[in-house]
Amino acid sequence: MPGRPETPVLDTVTFPQDIRHLSLDDLTRLADEVRGEVIDAVSCTGGHLGAGLGVVELTVALHHVFETPHDRLIWDVGHQCYPHKILTGRRDRIRTLRQPGGLSGFTRRAESEYDPFGAGHSSTSISAGLGMAIARDLAEETRSVVAVIGDGSMSAGMAYEAMNNAGDTNTRLIVILNDNDMSIAPPVGALSAHLSRLLSSKPWLSVRNMAKDLVAHLPRPMERAAAQLDEFARGFVTGGTLFEELGFYYVGPIDGHRLDHLVPVLRNVRDTKQDGPVLVHVVTKKGHGYPPAETAPDKYHGVGRFNVVTGALHKPAPQAPSYTSVFAKGLIAEAEDDDRVVGITAAMPAGTGIDKFGDHFPERCFDVGIAEQHAVTFAAGLACEGFKPFVAIYSSFMQRAYDQIVHDVALQGLPVRLCMDRAGYVGADGATHHGAFDLPMLLCLPGMVVMAPSDEGEMMHMMATLAAYDDGPSAIRYPRGEGEGVDLPERGTPVPIGKGRVVREGKVVALLSLGTRLYPCLEAAEDLAQRGLSPTVADARFAKPLDMDLLRRLATEHEALVVVEEGSVGGFGAHVVQTLAAEGLLDHGLKVRTLCMPDCFVEQGKPEQQAVDAGIAAAGIAATALSLLNGSTILAEQPARA
Repeated sequence: MPGRPETPVLDTVTFPQDIRHLSLDDLTRLADEVRGEVIDAVSCTGGHLGAGLGVVELTVALHHVFETPHDRLIWDVGHQCYPHKILTGRRDRIRTLRQPGGLSGFTRRAESEYDPFGAGHSSTSISAGLGMAIARDLAEETRSVVAVIGDGSMSAGMAYEAMNNAGDTNTRLIVILNDNDMSIAPPVGALSAHLSRLLSSKPWLSVRNMAKDLVAHLPRPMERAAAQLDEFARGFVTGGTLFEELGFYYVGPIDGHRLDHLVPVLRNVRDTKQDGPVLVHVVTKKGHGYPPAETAPDKYHGVGRFNVVTGALHKPAPQAPSYTSVFAKGLIAEAEDDDRVVGITAAMPAGTGIDKFGDHFPERCFDVGIAEQHAVTFAAGLACEGFKPFVAIYSSFMQRAYDQIVHDVALQGLPVRLCMDRAGYVGADGATHHGAFDLPMLLCLPGMVVMAPSDEGEMMHMMATLAAYDDGPSAIRYPRGEGEGVDLPERGTPVPIGKGRVVREGKVVALLSLGTRLYPCLEAAEDLAQRGLSPTVADARFAKPLDMDLLRRLATEHEALVVVEEGSVGGFGAHVVQTLAAEGLLDHGLKVRTLCMPDCFVEQGKPEQQAVDAGIAAAGIAATALSLLNGSTILAEQPARA
């Protein structure tokens, strides 16, 4: 591996004020050095790569032109913020990205005053920016507010809701559209750069405003004609009619990798006194400046450690198939037997495995963009017409569609299948991405069926269960990462709805697990057996409906019950305890403890260690069982463990 890149200009920069005096040539050299620093850092830590490389010049230009942190700079999603972090006093910690106790992989208010708004999910920057701009106006302060949005975020409805509101307020807000997939813009060059400088310049705006004042005194038909002519001319030249209709003054498109294009336009936009919001359309290339990331933007969107020279990823050989791949295998198996099976995702085809389904059934595979709300209601419409929609969305992203799950799916009893990947701890992405809250969200909904596989074999059976269940809405939650290495059937066999299973017979204490916590429970049971106890271990399979026969047996035949899940407070364990209480099964001295994720937002770290810290790994489960039985005559009769 080569040594660290030389960074003579970057070495003189600690905070943005250090770059405001630099010439365009020095800014260009700085951008190259920042790009090299990002590549080198992410090669060591893993993380989001392509999006950050695409905004290096834009980041340098923004901090050169605007007086951050006094001027507010808001990054949408936040995964493109690594260059921003390097330039805002965090370069010395950049190789702690996404590590326990290190820098977050996203913007975070608690981390720096240069991060005025935290983000991990998309399409929030314009709404937050508008709120800050209105606050500035109410406080009679003077500052620029700049919201950077792109990398797919403009496919979410929230962005347009915010733009519609912003266009109606006449408040000064600058939105930078980072268009990195050419989905909107034509090819850019010298002509478009010239036009952008012209359209953002004071003379043009002065002439335009004078013309507007003049036509305001003309008869109404002539005034309307003049306005239409202005809109047509600008739309013909720039393609910004959509944004103009939303009330934004449109500038662009401009080349986002040319500082000699970016800097003068941003200065013009900063200095103009025109009221109302402005949108600057910047065209960039994801992964720009690093050939492996340019040629494979999806592969290098988020990466593990890699070789900088070759681009080869350091990926250990998998010991077992991932749950995501088993989801895809199960869905394909069901679709081969039933042409009503449809797959839906929200801008995450590879991340959810839906892309593999799409390879087999392209006409039944739908990527709706970053639009989780639409995805769920779209699925509801399909279900109304007799199809079997499987909506594959990360657990933490499913939060964005909760009202649609409640109102459009559950209330109408529609058989939509919610497939929640990344349930539980996700590791380096941290608090914004842990799949902690899906169980409390769904278990309170009448008629909802919620299941969780304990391993990849169970995953196949539960995929078959979802396909066979047509009586109402259903959901499955499964973790990130590999399975347990069990054998997989070619196609699963449906599991009876609401039926769990006992996987180890015992007495005195029962361990009731949901999902992949089963294996730590079995490990804990072995530990307890060496202490002279022989616990019962049960796999709930279903968080809702609960297996009442199984619950009654566990409650009446044991002194103590430990309920284990990898979800937040208020989830499966709470549901079990409430049910036991309602059935009167707590009235005769049953000791119960629920183990789950802690009641806080958990930062990035190793999922295995986070499970240990939460007490839901084997040692914590065994310790909880022992504490429940402290003083038990049965426990007192057991010999101490050597």
